[in-house]
Order: sequence, then structure tokens, then C-alpha cells
Amino acid sequence: MLFKGKSKEYLKLADISSSNCEELKERIESGLTLVWFLDDESIFDIDGRAFNFEKNQIITLTEFHGLKIKSTGEVKMIRFNRQFFCILNHDSDVSCKGLLFFGASTLPIISLPKGDVRKFQMLWSVFEMEMESVDELQLEMLQMLLKRLLILLTRLYKMQDDFSEANHNQMEQVREFNYLIEKNFKTKHSVAEYAELMFKSPKTLSNLFSKLGAKTPLQYIQDRIMLEARRLLTYTDMSIKQVAYEIGYEDIPTFSRFFKKKEGLSPTDFKEKTAEIWNA
Repeated sequence: MLFKGKSKEYLKLADISSSNCEELKERIESGLTLVWFLDDESIFDIDGRAFNFEKNQIITLTEFHGLKIKSTGEVKMIRFNRQFFCILNHDSDVSCKGLLFFGASTLPIISLPKGDVRKFQMLWSVFEMEMESVDELQLEMLQMLLKRLLILLTRLYKMQDDFSEANHNQMEQVREFNYLIEKNFKTKHSVAEYAELMFKSPKTLSNLFSKLGAKTPLQYIQDRIMLEARRLLTYTDMSIKQVAYEIGYEDIPTFSRFFKKKEGLSPTDFKEKTAEIWNA
């Protein structure tokens, strides 16, 4: 089911199975995707990592995620673009910037509690009804439903991730830190640089993450750099030197030492290994 608005708004709902799983890999400009797994049969490679998803898990993807489908069970998908609903402009409403999108250095995976499954099923049914209700209020209704879905997912993710004990102020600082990493990781590699952007000291940031029992700020920065390095090495023909330069390293030896320390393989060995997997 597809909605296209007069100002290039785009919203797509789809029931996915093995017969049409390629729809999951379609890319649209500024596209964001929610994938809801209805069984335990789906195995994906995402950004060079294998995931075996469980029933009633939901993941969030951007247009930049690299996806290879090994097997697909029954899946529901929602995909929308910035014109339909800009999560940055609506951050005060949905608060998913830096959590579900634009900032997670690892794939966000939300597990639906049994008590919430029916709620999501009903919301999906209303989505489908509104997709068929072509009138002057359709766009507003669909945007409202998507907003509701994003709020529910953000609440669940906050309860399930490392920051379940964070208060509102702490959570806002974490989200802002994650978002700043997403915007600047190619040029800023130190905690001090992000602390300056947030008008805080590096020690204040380190203490915040330490109190929450999460990874250190430096680990978040390095994890995002590594994610981009793995993407470029896996999905492009860029040389090691080009990849290093793209993510802010001016010489190959420094990048190679960093990559091997984090990945356990040199960039060259990693690129050869992933090429073998993709060509298998």
C-alpha cells in the first residue's frame, strides 16, 4: 500500500515474505524504515553483521544501512521519507532522534512485550484503513498514526536499552550526544570535541555515561566510526586509503591499527572476507 502526496510525501506499508523480500532493500531519498518480524524465520546481514530476528522484534533502518537477506519469514514494513514526516522537525513530539534514528552506532532492536502486541496489531490495521481513505484529511491522519507508532517504539526502546534508569535530562543529553556523533564522526574523533559542542567538559560527559552504566563516550564515537568503515569496505569499491580518508584518517597505518584493534582483522582482510561472503 503506497501513499504519495502533492509535496513528494511518501509512505509505504507492506506485508513481506520470501516472494517479495526485495522490497526491504529498496532505497528512497531520506527514507526511514520500520521492520516488524512476525515469526523467527528472518536472517539478515546488516552492515556486515548477521542477525537472526525473533518474533515481535522491530528494527529501524535508514537509507544508508547495507542489507543482505539470507532468509525471510513473515514481516511487516513501514517506510517513509522526510517530506512525509521529518523526525528532526518533530523531535519535541516523538523524541526518537539519536535513539531510533540518527545516532545509534548499533542496530536498534525493540522487543514487543506480549501485552503490547495487540496494540501494535490494532495500530497497523488502522494504518491500512487510512491508506484506503482518500480524502483531504488522509495525509494528516497518516502522519498522526506514524507519530503515535514512533512514540510507542521510543518508549519501549528507552526501557530496554542501556539507559532505562536515565532521567529526562540525562536522556536528552544522551540523545544530543548521539546525534552530534552522527553529524560529525567523520571529522571529530575525540570526546573533548563533542563536549565543546555541548558546552560541557569531557569529564561531565564521561561521568554521565558512567552513572548510567553504559559504554564510555569514546566507545560510542569509535563504534560509529567503525560502523561507517565496515559499510564502506563491504558495500563500495573504495580502496583502504579512500576509506581511511573518508572517515577522517590522513594515513593508512593509523586507520589500520584502529580498525584491527576494534575488529580483530586488518581492513584488507576484512574486505576480502566480506567479499567472499557476499559472493557465496
